[in-house]
Amino acid sequence: MPRFDLDPAALEAYRPDVREPADFDEFWSRTIAASRRAGGAVTLERVETVLTTLDVYDVTFPGFGGEPVKAWLHLPRGAAEAGMPLPTVIEFNGYGGGRGLATERLGWACAGYAHLFMDTRGQGSTWGTPGATPDPHGTGPSTNGFMTRGIESPDDYYYRRVFTDAIRLVDAARTLPFVDAHRIAVTGGSQGGGITLAAAGLSEGLVAVMPDVPFLCHFARAIGMTDREPYHEVVRYLSVHRGASATAFETLSYFDGVNFARRVSAPALFSVALLDPVCPPSTVYAAYNHIDRDDKQIRVYDFNEHEGGQAFQWEEQARFLAALVG
Repeated sequence: MPRFDLDPAALEAYRPDVREPADFDEFWSRTIAASRRAGGAVTLERVETVLTTLDVYDVTFPGFGGEPVKAWLHLPRGAAEAGMPLPTVIEFNGYGGGRGLATERLGWACAGYAHLFMDTRGQGSTWGTPGATPDPHGTGPSTNGFMTRGIESPDDYYYRRVFTDAIRLVDAARTLPFVDAHRIAVTGGSQGGGITLAAAGLSEGLVAVMPDVPFLCHFARAIGMTDREPYHEVVRYLSVHRGASATAFETLSYFDGVNFARRVSAPALFSVALLDPVCPPSTVYAAYNHIDRDDKQIRVYDFNEHEGGQAFQWEEQARFLAALVG
């Protein structure tokens, strides 16, 4: 695909004025506080696998409204019994994917970290291996997919629940005896990158933030620029619900990764692919350039589309995080 966005120099300087609701902080403070009050138990069940160097646990934790959400936990073999708190990576998945099998995504635990991989509620039946967490909430009229579910109001919007799940997984991790609560990093690719930014913007005390080709950033530009899914779900919705654009974009402003990026309080490592038609590079830079920290970095993949750096980027993340956790 040819380059279709701003040239590299313009991208590096791109810091657009993105709408932020006046009650953005109050909305999220209220949302998170209500889910914390709802409570719920964190449970771990040891899973027998073919793996010989890692221990795997099936995790259930209370997410939005105290509703149960699944995750996988991978640890170096014997780490739980040793009682020594580990640096921890919490990872979020791409659009449509589930947490998959217990024997997938082993890199972080093999590198010596506790690794939590969150299931995305209601997803897990589009690609890869399946999910296991329902989303027990109805919705008004919406397109196929998740982008327009509840878009009539931020209180009802689908990603309010997903982002809250992510915050509650950070909370849950901090209760585990083998997790070092002061050395927790968050990461994820595409949708997982957007969830990462939300988790980082709404959580204190993280050691690192590593969004990879993040989705859910600068909605107003992305929706008008690309005809690829999932952003195009909003286009289809608005093409039918004529006159609903003001309400839709007002709702989306509460979930824009740019507004979470403004609140990031930890070292950040981004990635961007300059030929990415799914998450246009200017939308990634819009979030990156709104992080007002000197300890942020971005890796640029000049000739890649939405796959980005893949294993090359994971190695970049592993080096970046190792330098921070000692």
